[in-house]
Amino acid sequence: MSWTSAQQTQPGHAGEYGRPQTRETAVRALGVQKVYGRGENQVAALRGVDVSFEKGAFTAIMGPSGSGKSTLMHVLAGLDTVSAGKVFLGDTELTSLNDAKLTRLRRDRIGFVFQAFNLIPALNAKANIELPLTLARRSPDQQWYDDIVQRLGLTQRLTHRPSELSGGQQQRVAIARALLPRPDVVFADEPTGNLDSTAGAEVLSMLRASVRETGQTVVMVTHDPVAASYADRVVLLADGAIAGELFSPTTDSVLDALRHLGG
Repeated sequence: MSWTSAQQTQPGHAGEYGRPQTRETAVRALGVQKVYGRGENQVAALRGVDVSFEKGAFTAIMGPSGSGKSTLMHVLAGLDTVSAGKVFLGDTELTSLNDAKLTRLRRDRIGFVFQAFNLIPALNAKANIELPLTLARRSPDQQWYDDIVQRLGLTQRLTHRPSELSGGQQQRVAIARALLPRPDVVFADEPTGNLDSTAGAEVLSMLRASVRETGQTVVMVTHDPVAASYADRVVLLADGAIAGELFSPTTDSVLDALRHLGG
């Protein structure tokens, strides 16, 4: 299936992904706690979270405001420390790494897609896509690079700077940048938050297709039930704890689950 045809797949109907068969784990949290502040100002953002994310799957993390979903993503991605518990990327324990090793791991094995795109204004699309490898002093796999650029429809946009691209095009550049190093996991934090519905659907379809066609693992935080319906699975959080999960989610099933959580 091409990325173009994959975009026609109706979200919420994942076929063999209805309830995923047991696959290898890409990232997992064991008894993770995250506490901010001290004394009377102490706030528990995560309360003993145990959760696993399978390789080659697209998982959305959802919950009411303040449920801990962004905090969970940040500790899973090694962007924040834990107060207790452990986080593993494959067989590597992130929570045991020093800052230098953690920085290298994020650079080499984790991709990021953010709501604000986080592109460098002075660089054109090509340079932005290649930036992680440039910083690592590595050359891209040209065939893989060409494949990503073509699939994301960026071939004619490589010489354009971010200011010359639409929001949807900028997010495609960010996705290409995240995919180029072939990371173990791509973490997407509200990737459609700054996009209109049409551009947002295109970006979600591309993330979905990257999972289907290249075996990429994607973990996405979102507040949008429509966005979550593109995932294979939705992990629900409430008050810093796992509150349930949905497989082959639809917009309606996500909305219903969130209503029960008070989201």
